[in-house]
This record gives sequence, C-alpha cells and structure tokens, in this order.
Amino acid sequence: MFPEHRPRRLRGTAALRRLVSETTLRPRQLILPMFVAEAADAPRPIASMPGVVQHTRDSLRKAAVEAVRAGVGGLMIFGIPRHHDAEGSGATDENGILNVALRDLRAELGDDTVLMADTCLDEFTDHGHCGVLDENGGVDNDATLRRYADMALAQAEAGAHLLGPSGMMDGQVGVIRSALDQNGYTETGILAYSAKYASAFYGPFREAVDSQLKGDRKTYQQDPGNAREALREIELDISEGADAIMIKPALSYLDIVRAAAENSTVPVAAYNISGEYAMVEAAAANGWIERERTVLEVLTSIRRAGADMILTYWAVEAAAWLD
Repeated sequence: MFPEHRPRRLRGTAALRRLVSETTLRPRQLILPMFVAEAADAPRPIASMPGVVQHTRDSLRKAAVEAVRAGVGGLMIFGIPRHHDAEGSGATDENGILNVALRDLRAELGDDTVLMADTCLDEFTDHGHCGVLDENGGVDNDATLRRYADMALAQAEAGAHLLGPSGMMDGQVGVIRSALDQNGYTETGILAYSAKYASAFYGPFREAVDSQLKGDRKTYQQDPGNAREALREIELDISEGADAIMIKPALSYLDIVRAAAENSTVPVAAYNISGEYAMVEAAAANGWIERERTVLEVLTSIRRAGADMILTYWAVEAAAWLD
C-alpha cells in the first residue's frame, strides 16, 4: 500500500535540497556582455533590453568595476562606432571605440577579471554583415579572414585576454591563432563562437549594436535544424587552436550545449542571448512570471546542460542573488 522508494525525503528542507543539488551556479561562471558607443555622451537605454545600455567610456569603466566586485567571472565587450564603412575599418583602428575601451578596462582592472573582445566586423560595417563583401554582395570568406587577423592583433595589443571570433567564417580560428603567435601574442586566448546559429532571437542585439544589416546571415551561420554540423565546427575550431568554444544561442540549443560538453576537450561557453533575455523581461514586467526565480532557473538549465560558463545580461544581478 505504501511506496518503497521515497525520493521526496531529500526535498523536505532547504538544507537537504542544497546538500543534494547536482548543478552549481556561481558568479565566477557568469560573463557580462557590455556595449560601448563612440557617439554616446551618456548611457543610452536599449528599449528592447530593459536594464541594458550602450555605455560611454566612463560609464563602461564604472559598470565593469561593479561587475568585478560582484564576482562576475568575465566581461565581453562590443563596440559601436560613430561611422560605418564597407570594410569595417573602425574594428582595426587603434583609436576605434572598441580598442580604446579595451585599453581603458585593462588599465582599470588589470588581471582582476577576464577581459574578452568580440572579434567580428558586423558592428563596424555599413552593410551589417560579419565580413567584407565580394562583387556579388556575398560575404567573402578569405578576404574576411585577413580583416579578422588585423582585428585580433588590434584587440590583443589593446589588452584583451580572450578574443571572441563570432563571424562563423571557415578557418577563422586558425588564421587568428597564427597571426597572434607570429606577432608575439602567444598568451592571448581564443573563445571561439564555434556553433552560432542563424537565429530569430538576435533581434534586440541588433538594436543594441546599431546594426546596419540588410538581409540575413544564413550563408555563414548555422541552420537551426542541424546538430552534427555543430560538432564538426567545434572539432575544427579546437584543431585550429581554440582555447574554449561557445554555443549561441543557449536556450533553444541546450541539446547542442550538452553534445558540446560531452565531446569538447576545452571549456564550453553558452550565450544566453538578447531575445532570450527580452522574453523573460517582458513576461516579468507583465506579472506573468516571477523574475528572480525565472532568471536563476534559466541560468541553471544552461549549466545543467553542460556549459562551464554563461554569457548573460543578468550576470551582475544573478551574482548578487547567488551570494
């Protein structure tokens, strides 16, 4: 008449639940993406991402210090230039907003955090694609690699600890690794966006970086229906010298995060992206969900799937809740 097995025994108190919890979520596992805009004279709220702003150089420094004090494990910096052009020249300009901001943060924080840079041209081009275009309007893979090599060197010189090539160009990790090594930046690491999908959830991010994109990125980002392809991309990036790999987006691709964790020989990151953030914020603002519980459940699910680190706009808030 009575059950022989009673799993509920281990759920009876908060102390018991804490004792047997299988998945840990700590501030050090969270990475805060941050935006800095060349033309901003005050922090600019991003309408589709409540609580997130385009920073000035000064406000970026202050927010970065606060994030590090909160225990966040790293910062991923995106630059928004005043002017765009076909080559994305602002990406390699030593006085361009991203490189200047990286120098600011390295001078302010030194090695107290892991300073990461988005190594991609999309924020800097007037067509919004992640590379330079050929005569037919397509993204030229190999010409783009040359731009990535120059961009990587500029970011390494500016003080980034890890570079984040996110353009999904074939061979990008190998070219960047070679450029870094040949120029003496052997200690600068690569966090490769190895499986980046052509997702509908990037919409708010394009507002955040003032994207000039026309069309889509389906010729170089992955088809959402493909899983084996992701494992191939991961294997290639590791063979080319990636120090860590990333899955983007996170929530719709938890199966890919799990597969990456089971197969990767390097740490695995997952990017809890803008659209995922915006959905939770909108639902919470309408009183449909409990915000703090939902945020921590989302982040725990990504850790449970196998991510060693999570890029999330909730990093600072979540760090405070966890501690």
